[in-house]
Amino acid sequence: MKTIFTFVTLLLVSASSFAEISSTEKNALIKLNKATKGSQWINKWDLKTPVSRWYGVEIENDKVVSIKLVNNNLNGELPKEIGDLTSLQVLNLFRNNITGVLPETIGNLKSLTNLNIAFNQVSGALPESLGNDIQLKSIELHMNRLTGQLPEGIGNLSNLETLSLFNNEIEGQIPASYYQLKSLKVLLLNSNKLSGKLEKEVSSLSSLETLSLFENKMDGQVPFDLEKLVNLKEMNISYNMFNGLVSKNLSKLDTFNMTMVNEQGVATTLKVGNDKNSAFAADE
Repeated sequence: MKTIFTFVTLLLVSASSFAEISSTEKNALIKLNKATKGSQWINKWDLKTPVSRWYGVEIENDKVVSIKLVNNNLNGELPKEIGDLTSLQVLNLFRNNITGVLPETIGNLKSLTNLNIAFNQVSGALPESLGNDIQLKSIELHMNRLTGQLPEGIGNLSNLETLSLFNNEIEGQIPASYYQLKSLKVLLLNSNKLSGKLEKEVSSLSSLETLSLFENKMDGQVPFDLEKLVNLKEMNISYNMFNGLVSKNLSKLDTFNMTMVNEQGVATTLKVGNDKNSAFAADE
């Protein structure tokens, strides 16, 4: 009896060690592999082995919770089946050669906390569905070829701490909903084609520590309300078309001391007002 019990126990342990994810999730991973030329990856997947052995894939409770394929020579577009990995918490595809648009199905990843597809060749507009991934804390899509406008839905991500979209070709204004991101600490939108004003509601970003709008086409008065951001440590809003007076405090905080580009394309420094050194003085 003892021998039989030991044998059954070993069988159970063995079975749990090689527990498989659902066929839907496995299919999504295989689609990702084939769509990005898995045969050319630096660290390849042997599709004949258990998924738990596939490089960069983490599984918990028979669910894929993390995919980390950093600098792994992925070439191609993300398949729509990526949205079937509904328990995914981390998707890190930093520094590859991913092309095409982000699929709308990425909005199905309700457990996703970290999305990093920076340093790729992703194009097109960010999908509005991204605002459905309500657990997101970090979105890093800088150094791509993104176009179109910023999706309003990102303003719904109440847990968002980092939004990094610099060095793309994103147009239009900063949506009003973004000023309600109370948890946001890092906002990097520099080197795009953003236009419109920086609204005084920027003061609502109470957790903001880093703000970069450098090298866009934004205009209007620089809001004194920026000084109300008591946690702000780094700011660069130069090389836009902002105008008017700025306070001494804001001028010192900006990396390039409020150097703007006028309608003739000439770099000019905004005038610093002597009698308005703070947001509170400006409100009087």
